[in-house]
Amino acid sequence: MKLSKPLEDIYGKEQQTALEAQRRAQEIAFAPMVFQVSRLMVKFGILDYLAKSRNGATQQAIVEHTGLSKYAVQVLLEASLSIGTVLIKQDRYEISKAGRFLLNDPMARVNMNFNQDVNYLGLFHLEEALREGKPAGLKVFGNWATIYEALSELPEHVQKSWFAFDHFYSDESFAAALEVVFGSNRKINRLLDVGGNTGRWALQCVDYDKDVEVTIMDLPQQLEMMRKNIARKQGAERIKAYGCNLLDPGAKFPGPAFDVVWMSQFLDCFSEEEVVSICSRAAESMDKHSRLYIMETFWDRQKYETAAYCLTLTSIYFTAMANGNSKMYHSDDMLRCVGNAGLEVEKIVDGLGLGHSIMVCKKKR
Repeated sequence: MKLSKPLEDIYGKEQQTALEAQRRAQEIAFAPMVFQVSRLMVKFGILDYLAKSRNGATQQAIVEHTGLSKYAVQVLLEASLSIGTVLIKQDRYEISKAGRFLLNDPMARVNMNFNQDVNYLGLFHLEEALREGKPAGLKVFGNWATIYEALSELPEHVQKSWFAFDHFYSDESFAAALEVVFGSNRKINRLLDVGGNTGRWALQCVDYDKDVEVTIMDLPQQLEMMRKNIARKQGAERIKAYGCNLLDPGAKFPGPAFDVVWMSQFLDCFSEEEVVSICSRAAESMDKHSRLYIMETFWDRQKYETAAYCLTLTSIYFTAMANGNSKMYHSDDMLRCVGNAGLEVEKIVDGLGLGHSIMVCKKKR
């Protein structure tokens, strides 16, 4: 398995002493408690209060500020000492560096809300999902085959956290991605946005290029959400919809050939076999001038190990909740799928946004 140099240095050799490894094992064993305590330290405003208290705060002051009982504050603070999000000096509590990141890092907040609202209850069924290859955890919300069919019907707070998670990672890469797609010398008149979701990328495209027409290809229920989202926004008249279920191997891509076929954070929603099927049908719709752009956060191409950590664990969401058979891919796996689909990669552009890469593909001759 090939990895970026920073990841190879960390994942290729033991990093911990025996005592550190013993501690890590217990952190894993108590991980659900760690998560819930830390989430509530944010929700109840305790970390925020400590961050704003220059000289720290006593337990009693925190009780008075939050309105919680002495017992509730005490168990949260004592657990947080062990977790590492607060410190204590004499009888005054202070926020630690980890606590500040948990409080202020937008990625940490988005990830925490996503795991609480979308994943937490369903993860109890992870073993079942792994054995059956189906998103067994999704049943905590209802009876659907995949989460994508369910999105428009999920509880409002679950939708909010799901879209916040999805948009946080994609939106950070859009500006750089536009330069990659539209910055070439060839004119782009027609762009097919596969799995276009709520139309955020399509709106970016029609704003960037005043002549381009975009067709969004997605599930019919997703297209309804898209139409509501783009209504009355600039350039919306140049955005069209093409409804289909890409899990149906007979579902064809629209023609004539588009200049660009765009797939952003899309193929990670499918198994390798499904990726080959989808890319094969994309290749059939392309001509020699067409290019397929695949934008993904490949975990092996990350500059920082924390990013790889987040991505490999996000794969578990796909297992338990989304579809039961997809993941955040290693780039070699995607390269193999693309090749088996009759495409070849011209180049890979790394370092876009929060660790995104774009594979630029053309039809094999």
